[in-house]
Amino acid sequence: MHQFSDWYLSVLAQGGYWLIAGLMALESTVVPIPSEVIIPPAAYLAQSQGQFSLVGVILAGTVGSWLGAIIMYWGSRLLGRPVVMRVAPYLGVASAKIQMAEAWAARYGMAGVFLSRLLPVIRHLIGVPAGILRMDFRWYSAATLAGAMIWTSLLAWLGRTVGNHPELLKGSLHRFALFVLACAVAIAALYYSFVKRAAKT
Repeated sequence: MHQFSDWYLSVLAQGGYWLIAGLMALESTVVPIPSEVIIPPAAYLAQSQGQFSLVGVILAGTVGSWLGAIIMYWGSRLLGRPVVMRVAPYLGVASAKIQMAEAWAARYGMAGVFLSRLLPVIRHLIGVPAGILRMDFRWYSAATLAGAMIWTSLLAWLGRTVGNHPELLKGSLHRFALFVLACAVAIAALYYSFVKRAAKT
């Protein structure tokens, strides 16, 4: 992750919104790229150096998340549960995680799709049970967009806040990336205490 962060920070200015959207699309699939290291640095640059528009960062992140979620939904819907369960381990996704996402989707329905966009791990897996269960695509798409925009906005707000107070990190974007990763650990704690407990129930 440290190597990825270094690469991302070195090409972010050149890649622009397309890079942000592309990485967020991957983050919403089975590729293990945390959004916490994608959006905040871009928002930081938007606020501190004016390289991006903050609204543009949020829109790029939201659209990217939506595209990745659509791929997960239609891929799972077209393949069906038996194929998905057989293929998932080869993609680095444990069957237990898919079963947990299924339990989450079955219990909370479309509200669960929305809430899942605010939580790690289940955020990029919720499209699997949604597709398998053939949830209404229009509602799934709307819930995904709404949740992704809120999540992306929160991350962008974090980046902008630090951009407004660079003294917090003494102007180091690399320190900022480490700070965001520390926040991701705290969010992961919420996931383990909330999502897994709900899924077991």
